Formats: sequence, C-alpha cells, structure tokens
Amino acid sequence: MSPLCPLLLALALAAVPGVRAACPVPADLKNPNGTRTCARLYDKSDPYYDNCCGGAELSVEPGTDMPFLPAGWNNVASSLVVAPRCDITVWSQRGKAGKTRKFSSGTYPRLEEFRKGIFGDWSNSISSLYCRCP
Repeated sequence: MSPLCPLLLALALAAVPGVRAACPVPADLKNPNGTRTCARLYDKSDPYYDNCCGGAELSVEPGTDMPFLPAGWNNVASSLVVAPRCDITVWSQRGKAGKTRKFSSGTYPRLEEFRKGIFGDWSNSISSLYCRCP
C-alpha cells in the first residue's frame, strides 16, 4: 500500500459533508446584531458528531468573567465552540475553584474527550469560566 493512501483518505473524509460535527465554525460565532461572541456552550453532545452542539446554548461575550454560571448551567455544558483569537478558561467548581483547563479557538463537540484529572472528563463539569479575546 502506498504511503500516499492514508493522506488521500484523510483528505477525502475532511471534504465529505457531515463527517465533522454539526457545531458552528468558530468564525461564525456572532450575535444577531453582528457583534462578536467569545464562546458558545451547548448542553447536548452525542457519540455521533453530527448530533453534537445541540439543545440549549449559552453565548459568552469577550471579557466575561463568571465565577458562578447562570441558573441551569452549572455542570451542564457538554459541547463548546471558541471564536478565533479567543480562549476560555473553565473551572470544575463554583467560584473558580477545583480543576482548570484552557480551551483555545476551535470546536470541541464532545467534552467527554478531554480529560479532567485521572478519572474524569470535562463533559457536564464546567462550573465557572473566564473568556477573553485579546
């Protein structure tokens, strides 16, 4: 088998619609009035990437500092999209305590894939956050 075959397969999968998550492209994160959004959290993810980034959503503006998430959002987010040139720092406990992780610009359809210590992951584990776009 030629060493070129795996590369061609990867390119073909990237070009096929529906292979990537149904999450928005980070550059498309904007409010209805056209202003910039730093990040967007979603309460649904799925083993099938096409079904991720669904359900309720929480948009976070640049410079938002939330030591306590709004009612109904504590330990709920399971998908995340971060706008270009932005990053979001999340904590596992309210008041910016516990485990922490920084997510840079990109799409994170399944937070289950990101480890939080030895036994946990970041799905349904975000209790506080800080989002910035320098």
